[in-house]
Amino acid sequence: MPVDGLTLGFLARECDAALRGGRVDRVNQPDRYTVILNVRSLSENYRLLISADTNLPRVQLTSQSAVNPQEAPMFCMLLRKRLQGSKLTAVRQVHGDRVIWIDFETMSDFGDIGAHRLIAECTGRNSNLVLADESGRIVDAIRHVNASMSRFREVLPGRVYMPPPQQDKLDPAEVTIDGLLARIPEVGRLSRAISDAVAGIGPAAARELAWRASGDSEALLDNTDRKSTIENLNRLMVGLKSTNRPTVLLNENGVPVDAFAFEQLSLPAGLQRQAASLSEAMDLCYAGRDAKDRTARRTQTLRRAVDAAIERTERKRAIQLEAIGRDADIDKARLTGDLLIANLYRIPNGAPSVTLEDFTDPDARPVTIALDQTLSASANAQRYYKQARKLKAAREAAVEQLRAADDSLSLLNALKLDLENCVEEPELAEVREQLARAGVIKKETRNGGKKPRKLPASRPYRYQSGDGTEIIVGKTSAQNDRVTAAARGDEMWLHAKDMPGSHVIIRREGDIPEAAMNDALMLAAWYSKGRGSANVPVDAAPRKYVKKPGGAPPGFVIYTHQRTYAVTPDEASVRAIKRLD
Repeated sequence: MPVDGLTLGFLARECDAALRGGRVDRVNQPDRYTVILNVRSLSENYRLLISADTNLPRVQLTSQSAVNPQEAPMFCMLLRKRLQGSKLTAVRQVHGDRVIWIDFETMSDFGDIGAHRLIAECTGRNSNLVLADESGRIVDAIRHVNASMSRFREVLPGRVYMPPPQQDKLDPAEVTIDGLLARIPEVGRLSRAISDAVAGIGPAAARELAWRASGDSEALLDNTDRKSTIENLNRLMVGLKSTNRPTVLLNENGVPVDAFAFEQLSLPAGLQRQAASLSEAMDLCYAGRDAKDRTARRTQTLRRAVDAAIERTERKRAIQLEAIGRDADIDKARLTGDLLIANLYRIPNGAPSVTLEDFTDPDARPVTIALDQTLSASANAQRYYKQARKLKAAREAAVEQLRAADDSLSLLNALKLDLENCVEEPELAEVREQLARAGVIKKETRNGGKKPRKLPASRPYRYQSGDGTEIIVGKTSAQNDRVTAAARGDEMWLHAKDMPGSHVIIRREGDIPEAAMNDALMLAAWYSKGRGSANVPVDAAPRKYVKKPGGAPPGFVIYTHQRTYAVTPDEASVRAIKRLD
């Protein structure tokens, strides 16, 4: 669910309490629209996440680490210059709306004390992140907005900052009974009326407030005691700031799907879990989605290239299958030559065609054969024999090409899954290298043709089952090779059968506890192309029976002594397995 102004207000107060007076140690920008400030405050290190992503703009504390690009974006470099080493003086919400001001006390290169303000406009598709100086002029913004894009205001360096147009709604901090009576109509749905009357109240919060004020989240004003309901609503709004009980909403599979600043009495209590803070609740719901969205943006061009390569290969494969299936054409051309040779004496020179009895047919049915009038009967026969030889050679070549196309498709599908599993920059670099080797993309160069900086080897996932057994999961084909090569001979190796997927190693020799085996099977099915399917076949074999053929592409192995299990992967089960990294 989008973060409304009410939720942002709680987040702003939470951030202000933790960060006020802290020093900005570092500024990172893991993707185009997200900035993370590392702040040292009260002997604690915090990460302040500020996102202008249109999918989920927000300001919150986060415990999640994000992988940064090899080269910092220009906006990040600017923030480092202006804010690194500065003192964070306040985090506050503006008029209860979806705008957060983050104020800093800064120092110039000459030692002069100044001020800067980072303005997070968390307004959906118009979200932005703007840095302004103490005079109120824009230093820069993540999104530039010119006059042709907006008739209300420009967001460009050097312009005086103008806030987004305010809606004609009540500030939730200044709500009164008279104000609500004047704004809320006598008919219609109460939740809609609350959302229309008070700034920053989204649909979910409005339904909850309607339930608390009237006992029905879908209450109609014409069916309620309007004055009593508004008095109840006013009391709720006045005490809202102290109603701070961060809650995570779960779906029927136990997966976090939404975060709230307080318990939702209008929703089933069994689907709610209390969190230590609203920022923690946000992390539980959205950190994984953020990483996935960030990776999807980074890999968008690569995924298009892989999809195009898969489409080309599948077209070639269809042509090759057609060539392989032309046995009847080969036999027909050879038979035609045989019929002509057997009936040379009956074929006049210069005839455009001839009708002969098929001696291979029990009924000796006639066959009409087209002839080249410039050739003799014998030469026409040789022409058909040559056609049969060409078709046969094409078929044999198609068999080899089909084998190569199948190998190529296996590799491309594995690389496509690798891109989906990428989280960190080193993993993405490894996949880019494999794509370049496969000829899908050009080998990456930059800085005047120099090779890109070599990144450290990427790391696999590390899980721990309930009994304490460690489970290693490769994210990419290159990682799969390293994970399998590093495993001991009697450790258990797992992989989804006959489909791209992760190599999984149970770091335990001898008897494997049932819980560890079940967790490893779930991980092998989840991190495979079978995710989303029922009864995914997963093979398990001791590592000593897993071999990598010479010259095989990354991630490709052969194995024996396997046992196959049927596993239906689901997100809740995977989330329940403890991640060590």
